[in-house]
Amino acid sequence: MALQLVLYLLGLLGSLLVSTAPIENWLQSIQVPGSGRFWHISDLHLDPTYHITEDRTKVCFSSQGSPALNPGLFGDYLCDSPYELIQSAFRFMREEDPNPDFMIWTGDSPPHVPAEKLSTDLVIRIISNMTHTIREFFPDLPVYPALGNHDYWPQDQLPIATNEIYQAVAKLWEPWLQPESLTTLRKGGFYSQVIRPNLRLVSLNTNLYYSPNKVTVNMTDPAGQFEWLVDTLDTCRQSDEKAYIIAHVPIGYLPYALETTAMREVYNERLVEIFRKYSDVVAGHFYGHTHRDSIMVLLDHEGQPVNSLFVTPAVTPFRHESEPSSNNPGLRMYYYNPHDYSLLDIWQYYMNLTEANLEKKPDWKLEYIMTKDFNIVDIQPKSLYGLAESFRAPQSETFKKYFNHFMHAGAKTDWELRRMAAVNRIPGVKQAPDGEIKGALATGGEFGFQ
Repeated sequence: MALQLVLYLLGLLGSLLVSTAPIENWLQSIQVPGSGRFWHISDLHLDPTYHITEDRTKVCFSSQGSPALNPGLFGDYLCDSPYELIQSAFRFMREEDPNPDFMIWTGDSPPHVPAEKLSTDLVIRIISNMTHTIREFFPDLPVYPALGNHDYWPQDQLPIATNEIYQAVAKLWEPWLQPESLTTLRKGGFYSQVIRPNLRLVSLNTNLYYSPNKVTVNMTDPAGQFEWLVDTLDTCRQSDEKAYIIAHVPIGYLPYALETTAMREVYNERLVEIFRKYSDVVAGHFYGHTHRDSIMVLLDHEGQPVNSLFVTPAVTPFRHESEPSSNNPGLRMYYYNPHDYSLLDIWQYYMNLTEANLEKKPDWKLEYIMTKDFNIVDIQPKSLYGLAESFRAPQSETFKKYFNHFMHAGAKTDWELRRMAAVNRIPGVKQAPDGEIKGALATGGEFGFQ
């Protein structure tokens, strides 16, 4: 296989069974000097049916009929996000840093429920609600979204031409995007835009390449996005611009699914080759979808690290009952060099859902600072590759530290844990049980609809 996308760093932030020690929040005193910064959120997955009831099988439809584990004000590990959780995330972000340079939002607003329980109208209303919620907390902040596989009805089946949802999100996101960006968003669900001097953000619709998407089976270039991407990166190179790539479904292998890519392998290979070719242009990749914290290093054909790729953990704590662990709600801040847009650091935040429910108060905490915790100078490809190489040492203390922060502490051997860190294998997004979600979605502000 020609693919040389190597995943080295994989984590399950604040796992249900892991009690990680938070780092003291020093944001106001030790921000990276002279740097730019931006927020990254993903996979909000609002579940408007979430409510506390004695019958735990009916707390939320996204539990697939399984009884909720320990439901509280801010949610449950078998459910998607109640509105209170989502509000708490944005409230924390506003309090922690109300004036970053921008925010990226990599998709998936609707809950994990069967297609028959949603509709085009309901999906649009949920995306609209999340858009207005972000704007309520950050009225003046530029926000750059990407569509997720759940941001369509029926889910996963994002089309190659204009449709009601592409048109609707273009209207919703008009305050954030320029007219030429809105044009391609309406046509194919993707866009690019210069967001800082000599920095272009490229928002891809990688849902077109997602394996469950039946619409694009056997297509060479769905929606012409590959051709458009090459033209866009060519323009960047000619204009001396750098590019940040954002998308929902990441390139590379899925954690816990050996040799399985998130998107169809032929599309994965093509994107990898494009990103290799333009690795001098692309300054960073940012994805969602898996709900787990993952970091990848893209190697060129000579085996040299050329790009850093990041998958942010989800805001939703949702997991399927069969999965051994879940993520606590997470969000993050990136720091970058404002002169060349190289990436400097990650500050990862999380909320311990169990504690928040017990105390009836959200307590978002700083989980880790990437450079500080792993003693690396930045999060450039060379630094991350060197960190990954240190994991190879027998009884690697660096790997143990990494594992303590990121991995589920189950009964696994050192060899198994090391193998999990070397191959990206995160459970795919699951669907949820039958139930009447439409009535709940239509009820209004109680569930976050304004």
